[in-house]
Amino acid sequence: MTNSAIQSPRSDCSREFDFALVLDGLNDLTDDVMDRLFKAGCDDATFSLRYGRVFAEFSRNATSYSEAVLSAIRDVRRASVGADLLRVNECDLVTAADIARRIERSRQLVSQYIKGERGPGNFPPPECWISDEQPLWAWCAVSHWLVENQLVRAEVHEQARFAWVVNEWLSAQRSRAENPELVSQVEAALGASIDTDRS
Repeated sequence: MTNSAIQSPRSDCSREFDFALVLDGLNDLTDDVMDRLFKAGCDDATFSLRYGRVFAEFSRNATSYSEAVLSAIRDVRRASVGADLLRVNECDLVTAADIARRIERSRQLVSQYIKGERGPGNFPPPECWISDEQPLWAWCAVSHWLVENQLVRAEVHEQARFAWVVNEWLSAQRSRAENPELVSQVEAALGASIDTDRS
């Protein structure tokens, strides 16, 4: 972050947000690539190459989570190193064990929430693998339920919802670029654009 940004009037309300971006299109983190990323404003990130993907782990000062994420995306793109942004590394689908870990509760308690044996009931249904032994829930829906029942802070859902919207938009843009004819076919059949945000 530049000195001018640190000294701006809005910085009085800033705090540090930790998140990661997943990038594609980079085969190696060369000195030149790293230098260009840092000069573009990514000097608050740690970059690593895992399973053929570049992970950029940010600790960024901003007035909000959304500002932190969007500014990081802009900085990565401004570096012009051939990196394609895949997603904010926020797991949208979670198991019951994942939920328990995220809210620092026991798996037994989360299981009771799911079954309606504890808490206010109406826990959101799973999104997929519904008939499987390990169904998956949408974290965005779960976090909303948790906030509504005062089990986590409101910002937990706000961040989950924002990351979900960003990832949905990025996915739709990739689909449109990679399969334009198929996207047009689906849009014609459904009568709506698939890249409409559903927040």
